[in-house]
Amino acid sequence: MQDSYTKGADYSGQGARIGIVSARFNGRIVRAMQEAALSTLLENQVAETDISSRHVPGAFELPLVCKAMADTGSYDGLIALGCVIRGDTPHFEYVSQGCTLGIQAASLQSGVPIAFGLLTTDTLEQAVVRSSGSTNKGRDAALCVLEMVNALRAIRSSDEHSRNS
Repeated sequence: MQDSYTKGADYSGQGARIGIVSARFNGRIVRAMQEAALSTLLENQVAETDISSRHVPGAFELPLVCKAMADTGSYDGLIALGCVIRGDTPHFEYVSQGCTLGIQAASLQSGVPIAFGLLTTDTLEQAVVRSSGSTNKGRDAALCVLEMVNALRAIRSSDEHSRNS
């Protein structure tokens, strides 16, 4: 169901080549998000042969693999999936911030949209809620990347049309 904000969003995945990069740390949570992302891509006409997956040890490693994949020129968009749960030390902040800034830099430097599917929660229970059912952030990340792929295609197509006129 679309609300007024999402009305008109283009989630068509026809012809889109999408990569999914998933952290193994907090694997049960991330696996549920990965499954939701994959099914959402397939439901929106991304061909199974146009989806590839890579795994990294944890959230901190997501940016490097996303950047490497983006730099190949083989992907229209990427989805980064991970989960960091707050503990008793500042480690949560370092990992979350490093991952966030790294993914943003990878996307901006490469020009490839990278959907940010990193859960940063205070508790395991919050992570479970955000990785299941209608609140699954893997689904949201898949829709985000499809919308961004289509937005960039429209901009690039418009720019190309302007140059040829």
